[in-house]
Amino acid sequence: MRNGRRNRKRKGTIERPVRVEQGSGNVFADLGFSNPELALAKAELVQRIRQLIEERKLTQTKAAKLLGLDQPKVSALVRGRVEGYSIDRLFRFLTALGQRVEISVRPNADNAEARAVVVA
Repeated sequence: MRNGRRNRKRKGTIERPVRVEQGSGNVFADLGFSNPELALAKAELVQRIRQLIEERKLTQTKAAKLLGLDQPKVSALVRGRVEGYSIDRLFRFLTALGQRVEISVRPNADNAEARAVVVA
């Protein structure tokens, strides 16, 4: 309730059905990004980097020193700004945070949806 009144529909408003479309599982592909698999892989790596920084209770300044960056770049990175960072560099950040990075290559699946770069 607001100001003692209940929220009511305004007279004359028409409720329109909302169109819902099932996503592909890769938001970057759904939005039409170029190289959506790479964008998703980077996003997942950055999510893990952010998680590790949080788990270790590192300040951005301490994380920056550990990663060889300055604090504003760490801030941008943990907010998902990955422009200019290669997969290799993100792997090095994970290694600096005490992680072991393994790369596995397997035969491609017949199902196009199962073909992907997967970060686990």
